[in-house]
Amino acid sequence: MTDAPDPTRFAHVSDWVFDLDNTLYPRRTDLFSQIDQRMTSYVATLLGLSAPEARLVQKELYREHGTTLAGLMARHNIDPDDFLEKVHDIDYTWLVPDPALGAAIHQLPGRKFIFTNGDRRHAERTARQLGILDHFDDIFDIVAAGLTPKPARSTYEKFAALHRLDAPNAVMFEDLARNLVVPKALGMTTVLIVPNNLEDTYSEIWERDENFDDEVDYVTDDLASFLTAVATART
Repeated sequence: MTDAPDPTRFAHVSDWVFDLDNTLYPRRTDLFSQIDQRMTSYVATLLGLSAPEARLVQKELYREHGTTLAGLMARHNIDPDDFLEKVHDIDYTWLVPDPALGAAIHQLPGRKFIFTNGDRRHAERTARQLGILDHFDDIFDIVAAGLTPKPARSTYEKFAALHRLDAPNAVMFEDLARNLVVPKALGMTTVLIVPNNLEDTYSEIWERDENFDDEVDYVTDDLASFLTAVATART
């Protein structure tokens, strides 16, 4: 399921901004499940809870604060570096190198960025395993954001100011529609990445984000093909 990109909407784009998890790699790889499990374990150890109890708390923190980290910092004043190191201690070999995506990103004219609520080390390891790290100009992570996660407007503004981004000449790729609200308001073109054929594992997030559909200009379940179509139209 891919919306055909309108060449006129991308002819002027000079900056390409990509979320990381479940955007630059397909959700079916399930890499984020490892991080999710480690966050649950972190909460369980910190608060002396059982795994089911810790998971309920973790999801409550996520809903209220945007990330589990932000919630734990607000409620329990944890060390963010310790949290980030422990939850990203995962097996990256779950990811399969994606030369087609690398070639598609390489073809895009202009700058390319990773903009993630994770940390830089996780982004680098992920992109390196995919074989696409060298195609990016920079990574804007949760530390660069001052530990304030997307979808906070201040975080997008900090990213834009740091890289002197001209929003009308930029496009953002995300797997969560709510994280496209601010980019759309700033004037960026927005592309929502969804799992192939909208498999059942995606239904919970899709339903939760349905109020933000108006913030999405395009939807695709094949990022590499979408980028190739854009790049080809510009040549």
